[in-house]
Amino acid sequence: MSFAPSTAAYDRADSFGSYSAAAAPIAFERPGAGRHAATRGEVRVELELRHSGRRALTLRYETQGDASLPAVFVAGGISAHKHLSPSREFGEQGWWECQVGAGRSLDPTRYHLVSFDWIGADGSLDIAIDPTDQADAIAALLDALRIERLLAFVGYSYGAMIGLQLAARHPDRVGEVVSISGTHRAHPYAAAWRALQRRAVALGALQCDESQGLALARELAVLSYRTPEEFAERFGAAQVVDGRVRVAAEDYLDHCGNKYVARTSPTAFLRLSESIDLQQVDPAAICVPVTVVAVTEDRLIPLSESYDLIERLRGETRLRVLRSIYGHDACLKEQAQIDTILREALADCTSVAA
Repeated sequence: MSFAPSTAAYDRADSFGSYSAAAAPIAFERPGAGRHAATRGEVRVELELRHSGRRALTLRYETQGDASLPAVFVAGGISAHKHLSPSREFGEQGWWECQVGAGRSLDPTRYHLVSFDWIGADGSLDIAIDPTDQADAIAALLDALRIERLLAFVGYSYGAMIGLQLAARHPDRVGEVVSISGTHRAHPYAAAWRALQRRAVALGALQCDESQGLALARELAVLSYRTPEEFAERFGAAQVVDGRVRVAAEDYLDHCGNKYVARTSPTAFLRLSESIDLQQVDPAAICVPVTVVAVTEDRLIPLSESYDLIERLRGETRLRVLRSIYGHDACLKEQAQIDTILREALADCTSVAA
């Protein structure tokens, strides 16, 4: 049985600005009634956004695991969301269930897992969204959930970038960052890929078919995530079909594009894609331990960027380099390798915390 608690307000200010937050969980466990494995809620906040001034926002979050356990924030790419894996309460498929679940590296019987939907992910915020805004939103959410300090922040892709921002802006809120396929800045080559994707959406809009433009943008994105080696293994030669040459990978790309359009608004894609390109954080401002996970075949995050990050960080650092034909998507595909890295990183910060 659940109930909605009375709303509580929190105010916090630091050298980076101020915000206020009011907690409004959708579901909240009644003390003594047994503990759920997962809860969802909303927090209404006002944030001073870097490029757009003060805004009222709603943060939608999900937790797994008892709140008394060490807290770990988990964040993925711009297409990821608050639902990490199936639970008793929310049985739908999650975006990272290969790592989240009983007996896995991110085990809700060992950690209090926290995640949220990126601000702007619902498409209602048609403004420039800076990565610093996401970090401040996470800090506001932690206040509302009464989480003083995270044991660790585990981030992949855009989530890794935000984890670094959180460590720089709110170092007292996080014990360690695990940064997988994401660094301190947007590489110009990767930014060029994303700029072309956004142009595809714009061209679709000019033809009164924004969805088709978004599908094409997603297909271009998939090409940047994966590698030529994987496509060589999966797809054969082109064929003539009904008088037209059709490349073997087109059906796969069409599937990816249509699936993405069904769950993503063009505005959300455009604004979050732009946000990646705004990533800029000084590694020297980060003093907490950081585990950097890089993939040699990742064309969006060249290995040289990870080396540059490691050399400039001030805290304890570790670099783990993987080889994978899945490139930028290795985090989602190389389950065993990522599992080992996460277990090692979390075990280290648990021993330090003890």
